[in-house]
Amino acid sequence: MTVRIGVIGCGDVSVVHFEAIRDIEGLELVGVADTDPQALARAVEATGVPGFASTQELIDGVGPVAVHVTTPHDAHIDPSLTALAAGVHVLQEKPLAHTLEEGRRLVDALAAAPTDGPKVGICFQNRYNLASQRLHQMLRSGELGAVRGAWASVVWTRTAEYYRAKPWRGTWAGSGGGLLINQAIHTLDLVQWLLGGVERTDGHVATRKYGDVIEVEDTAELLLHHPGGITTSFYATLTAPQHRPVEIELDCENAYVTLRGGTDGGLTIRWADGRVDTLGERSVTSGGRSYWGVSHELLIRDFHARLAEPEPFWIGPQQAMASLEILKEAYRLSGVGPRG
Repeated sequence: MTVRIGVIGCGDVSVVHFEAIRDIEGLELVGVADTDPQALARAVEATGVPGFASTQELIDGVGPVAVHVTTPHDAHIDPSLTALAAGVHVLQEKPLAHTLEEGRRLVDALAAAPTDGPKVGICFQNRYNLASQRLHQMLRSGELGAVRGAWASVVWTRTAEYYRAKPWRGTWAGSGGGLLINQAIHTLDLVQWLLGGVERTDGHVATRKYGDVIEVEDTAELLLHHPGGITTSFYATLTAPQHRPVEIELDCENAYVTLRGGTDGGLTIRWADGRVDTLGERSVTSGGRSYWGVSHELLIRDFHARLAEPEPFWIGPQQAMASLEILKEAYRLSGVGPRG
């Protein structure tokens, strides 16, 4: 059976969704929606499907089985709730929302929905990377031994033009934050997923380079406290001259493990007895930016493959709240941003 899909929001990240829908057997794009007439016109021309000005108009007009929500952060929840109320499955881009209150609206709505109702998934596609999957398995099996501590970094670059091109990216009202919620959130999600969650967050965020064009942070340093007394030292910045690979390192009883992101990344396990094991990563074939990761299509494929299953999708709103709560606590500690 063909799954009819609508895409809500036709900005940058919609590219990888259009590609996946095109390439995955059994999926059919039937409509697009955007509140920006120019973006909508471009998407209609590129895809050849009807365009609509709102989520409800799309649902009424083409009757999708599922929608992909790829809007700016502050416009995530309303389209998802509209689709959920109409009995339509939702796959939504990260973050869950730009505020905790907005995120809880979707968490609560899904909890109140019938158990056999629509599914909601959130795009934390880096959990599907080969290295992430393998490391998660090794930690759960116990073969690495006890984790003694961890390090993670996201050292990238941005320009003033990046923010001027789409001003919502640099505002609390539009994005809900800066570096942590827009770029580093995938790494926050991986760290908490690998190490069993985060019980407490210490740290500080700052605007070191782009204060003349944004009101949100471009740099952050955090100490994440996990169950069992494990801590992760987490550093992220957008002030570097060029992108460095995302890194997560674990100091374990039986090995030192390095996970590096990007097409040249993968997993390196340096065992205490001198052995070294490596696992490479998949290459990027998407027209989207390489640093978005290599596994968007895998997540999209998996989400749609599970629609008939009775269980909720494994990366849903409740799971996505974890990274949102971590970064919002960092903002609270730094005295920046809205309290929500």
